[in-house]
Amino acid sequence: MDNLLSIVTFLPLVAALILAVFLRGEDAAAQLNAKRLALAATSFTFLISLAILVEFDPNDTGFQLVEESEWLFGLTYKVGVDGISVLFVLLTTFLMPITIASCWGVTHRVKEYMIAMLVLEALMIGVFVALDMVLFYLFFEAGLIPMFLIIGIWGGKDRIYAAFKFFLYTFLGSVLMLVAMIAMYVDAGTTDIPALLNHQFDAGPMSIMGWQIAGGMQTLLWLAFFASFAVKMPMWPVHTWLPDAHVQAPTAGSVVLAAILLKMGGYGFLRFSLPMFPVGSDIMAPLVLWLSVIAIVYTSLVAMVQEDMKKLIAYSSVAHMGFVTMGIFAANQQGVDGAIFQMISHGFVSGALFLCVGVIYDRMHTRDIDAYGGLVVRMPAYAAIFMLFTMANVGLPGTSGFVGEFLTLIGVFQVNTWVGVFAATGVILSACYALWLYRRVVFGDLIKESLKSITDMDRRERAIFAPLVVMTLLLGVYPSLVTDMIGPSVEALVTQYDTALATYVPDTHVAATH
Repeated sequence: MDNLLSIVTFLPLVAALILAVFLRGEDAAAQLNAKRLALAATSFTFLISLAILVEFDPNDTGFQLVEESEWLFGLTYKVGVDGISVLFVLLTTFLMPITIASCWGVTHRVKEYMIAMLVLEALMIGVFVALDMVLFYLFFEAGLIPMFLIIGIWGGKDRIYAAFKFFLYTFLGSVLMLVAMIAMYVDAGTTDIPALLNHQFDAGPMSIMGWQIAGGMQTLLWLAFFASFAVKMPMWPVHTWLPDAHVQAPTAGSVVLAAILLKMGGYGFLRFSLPMFPVGSDIMAPLVLWLSVIAIVYTSLVAMVQEDMKKLIAYSSVAHMGFVTMGIFAANQQGVDGAIFQMISHGFVSGALFLCVGVIYDRMHTRDIDAYGGLVVRMPAYAAIFMLFTMANVGLPGTSGFVGEFLTLIGVFQVNTWVGVFAATGVILSACYALWLYRRVVFGDLIKESLKSITDMDRRERAIFAPLVVMTLLLGVYPSLVTDMIGPSVEALVTQYDTALATYVPDTHVAATH
């Protein structure tokens, strides 16, 4: 199919335009039509995106399904996918119909809500398919706007504070990335990402105001991109916007934020930092590894003392993203494979956990852990599904959560044993806070009067969870569905990285670190 990636990217945008122009009124019928159109558009986008999977050849490590045409002011519109990006496109299109289906209870400004969700989907897909640096930046930054509106209009009582904190943190981090992109264009003479992947940026020592900078221009560019991607992940200590954003965002907003938006930082590291600035990445890797360990241990401990369910799961996300950054900058096959697998798995598991919170919040209108207890008596189906995703979040073998953490730990142990040892404690800590949450919410006696009439999940809610259950278990027992798809591209990335290091630094250093 010609222009397959463009169709998948812009189809949600066309649906948003139809909603904005043709749908009128705020009555119940108009609201239902808005939801139905959004669900149909996202479902159709997912079905078309499956053609990407059919057309994609995992053994070809280059970019596939490439589309290129002249755009504005001499800029080029260029999109394509490789083994690293293709699964993120499919993750996005897979999760968006589920997210829209979870919005059925929304009654406030429904048309605008659906438009924001559809625009957000188009921009997120655009990030993963962009093969031009300017196009990537536009998609990357534009995605802030619909998410800002989703939190700020449909969020909780402190939504304005949370929305501005989310926007300012992520926008300010990206300003440095823009400066770095301009410097890269001046140096390489192109904004084409495939061309930049083969361009060698200067890594000679550089002196700025008397400070000697090892890795020179590569290190400076790496730091500028790191400022943006670290906030987006988010890494410790620039993670503080995430708990506020999650707590205040509506359920669907939290699902998209945790399942897809956080992955843009990890994808950025894999698309830009490792392949384009290998010397800078190698120099700064110890810093990233230790920041990742701090994130895993510290935010797990913070999660244990939370009283708000959403905030606990938000801190859990920061800890799990610590495994991702750790695996990426281990810069070996197992580490990078594990990081990508962890991001895909986390998309299903964290999205499902926020949906689990949404199910009982819709009934009780509180996220306070102490307001619950004994739900298994009234909600056995809910208790079973919540338990599955709690175990996947812990990393129980047989679930997708286990594979990613296991691979990243194998990868990092090859690079730094102490980092691996401290990171492994995060597996134990995650069991502590996740099981503690589950025990307080689901088990025990049903003694609170307000819970004695609570109803179990209805048919729509069970249908929402069904595909997430299937994917979590399927990837847990058959992880090669992902690893076979990403393996050749990751191997090419790691080989290119090690070759670049061998060119710039003594062989002994390469052998010692990788």
